[in-house]
Amino acid sequence: MRKIRRRAIARDVLRLITFWTLFASVSSTAHAQTPVAGTSPQFPTRSIRLIVPFPPGGSDTVARLVARRMTASLGQPIVIDNRPGAAGVIGTQLGSQASPDGYTLVFITASLTITPATSRLPYDLTRDFIGTAPVATGPLLLVVNPSVSAATVSELIALCKAKPGALNYASTGTGSITHLAAELFKSLTGANMTHVPYKGTGPAQNELLAGRVQAMFGVLAPAIPHVQAGKLRALAVTSAARSKLVPSLPTLSEAGVKGYEAATWYGIIAPVRTPGSIVRTVARHVEMAMADADISEKLAAMGFEPLGPMSPSEFGRYIASETAKWSKIIKDAAIDLQQ
Repeated sequence: MRKIRRRAIARDVLRLITFWTLFASVSSTAHAQTPVAGTSPQFPTRSIRLIVPFPPGGSDTVARLVARRMTASLGQPIVIDNRPGAAGVIGTQLGSQASPDGYTLVFITASLTITPATSRLPYDLTRDFIGTAPVATGPLLLVVNPSVSAATVSELIALCKAKPGALNYASTGTGSITHLAAELFKSLTGANMTHVPYKGTGPAQNELLAGRVQAMFGVLAPAIPHVQAGKLRALAVTSAARSKLVPSLPTLSEAGVKGYEAATWYGIIAPVRTPGSIVRTVARHVEMAMADADISEKLAAMGFEPLGPMSPSEFGRYIASETAKWSKIIKDAAIDLQQ
């Protein structure tokens, strides 16, 4: 009898052990398959591709600067993939078709919020992408040749109204941010100036220095040395707030052009349906990069400062508002972007 009882007890113990082993295994599996809310388990586990829809140089320089810092903090390489062509459309379209898993991102510039007004695009910035993280912004500088008898923004406006069309302003090309910044100025003030487009910053600025054009909404970094040398006169910056790079200059809004804002800027977007947890992870590491003193110093040398802070949803709304603003300016000014 004792032997039978011992055998029965042994069977019961074995069954109990088997039950708890099976329960622990199931619980462990369920726990592993249920990520904690708001987190992105094990992202990233491999390299991330950052599409820059422009050739090396320019915006590519900013992208590589941020990518290096993110590589260090994420622990996985951020690989720059230059896909230039069609004013950024080719690379951006490629990004819109990528898997929404966080391993393909797109480096966006202010110019990409202008292209929707140029023609029908194979993507929609607000429909096919998630605004992920702002990177940097660079205000433009309203500058005039010293021969112009205007020392303030209000004096320039008065001069343009007194002699409609007599003052010529340079831009880096039709439909560029330097062109549309001037058209925004004209629409808000009633100032009448004549547009003279050039192929790039160098030719446009050289013509301004020579006095063959009288004004320009120029890129800050190349313009500042000429302002300091007295070869150009700076009247205001185009950003909503004063720039830390030239804090003594008023904004156009402070100078009387209420609501004025225009700037070059950069950011990162992700294909739509990318999980929110992954978007937040990328955004957090971009923010960490922009808080790095070394990066801020390098950006300042190029005429840029951090843009933001903004949450992913706030950055998405910013992209949408910029797209709507420039579309309206192009339509109202009847700008022919094919010239």
